[in-house]
Amino acid sequence: MSSQSATPASGGRLRDAERTRAEILEVAQREFARHGYAGARVDEMAALMRTTKRMIYYYFGNKEKLYIAVLEKAYTEVRTAEAAIDVQHLAPVEAIRTLAELTFDHHDAHQDFIKLVSIENIHHAEHLRKSEVLVNLGAPASGLISQILDAGRARGDFVPGADAVDVHMMISAFCFFRISNQHTFGALFGRDLAAPEHRDRHREMIGEMVVAYLTGAGRRTP
Repeated sequence: MSSQSATPASGGRLRDAERTRAEILEVAQREFARHGYAGARVDEMAALMRTTKRMIYYYFGNKEKLYIAVLEKAYTEVRTAEAAIDVQHLAPVEAIRTLAELTFDHHDAHQDFIKLVSIENIHHAEHLRKSEVLVNLGAPASGLISQILDAGRARGDFVPGADAVDVHMMISAFCFFRISNQHTFGALFGRDLAAPEHRDRHREMIGEMVVAYLTGAGRRTP
């Protein structure tokens, strides 16, 4: 067989492998989010996919490596969404508001991500620290915010002294809490934080909160 005739077949096998890997990650993400790292069973994932545990391990090695791959996928999707913000062509106030609203939208649409982050915090980021991909993913987030803050300070829009990681925490905390604590909050206060009637108000709130903080609105005077 010539190399020319072998190439399409090789490309097809590669696409099949990528498709299989993506399907495994999709099922694994759902199962880890539902049952936690300890509770999720690779045998059950294989049954859901109508494949074998051996096939899953062929692609990912073992359960821990599969879990780390799920975390890498989930975090990378967030950073990819953030990177789509056209910081160069947005005024700083609009850029930071857009970032806050994008984070809100992503967390609202990817609630398994919130569960995975909560699970990994229970494990003290033990698995996250083992991934070179994940330990370096904080830099793009803080770098993007630093870029927006620098532009805002240069224009006189933002007060000096704001820290990029603090701003990231502020945005993440609001968006994360709304999903992670919706059930306990609902039991205590009788309000479903994820209900559609609250969504637009909460989305606007996080944008305005961050802008107010960075512009010094309501800041105490000496």
